Amino acid sequence: PVACHAFVSECTFGLPVFKWAPQAEVAAEINGWWAASVAEGRTPMLGAYALGKAQRLLALLDTAIGPVLTHGAVEEVTRVLRDQGYALPETVRVTPDLDPRDHPKALVLAPPSALGSAWARRFGVTSTGFASGWMRLRGVRRRRRAADRGFVISDHADWPALIEAITATGAERIFVTHGYTEIFSRWLTAQGWNAAIVPTEFGGEAEDDGDAA
Repeated sequence: PVACHAFVSECTFGLPVFKWAPQAEVAAEINGWWAASVAEGRTPMLGAYALGKAQRLLALLDTAIGPVLTHGAVEEVTRVLRDQGYALPETVRVTPDLDPRDHPKALVLAPPSALGSAWARRFGVTSTGFASGWMRLRGVRRRRRAADRGFVISDHADWPALIEAITATGAERIFVTHGYTEIFSRWLTAQGWNAAIVPTEFGGEAEDDGDAA
């Protein structure tokens, strides 16, 4: 951390309810769901944003269970990262002529928009999951009817990490933007910080697409 007089922070997940579990625990949940789905005769389909989130999940998957099939949008980003030297598990791109029966026990990794779509129906009976920090909120889990399971994982800082980062700077003034700004700034003020809100015109992160990064 670099000491500073003023610190600007996003607070997408600036509520105490947002606290991420260790990544190993999330990996165990996802791989357990994968294995259980296969045992039930279902194809697990995991929804994750194609840029970044899908590759993070790919690195957590236990490919001893079976192969990983990828939607074209996911595969394009994965290919670029592989070309840059990132070690990621082998994947099979889903093409129009792919027969799912040739890939038993496979998990399908696709953008959230693919869940429940005509593209997904080629895989027969599926079990759908969605990976997002928003899965911590019960209301969001209920509204995301396309998914059977929600896995809480995000690339944004959770509540403890936000507080840790702010404290580490030693800053006299804290500016929060993009997220739960009103609540978070009030809490910071109550704790003795000189906190203010920086409005943003960017509105691309609603509850259902909040952690695409």
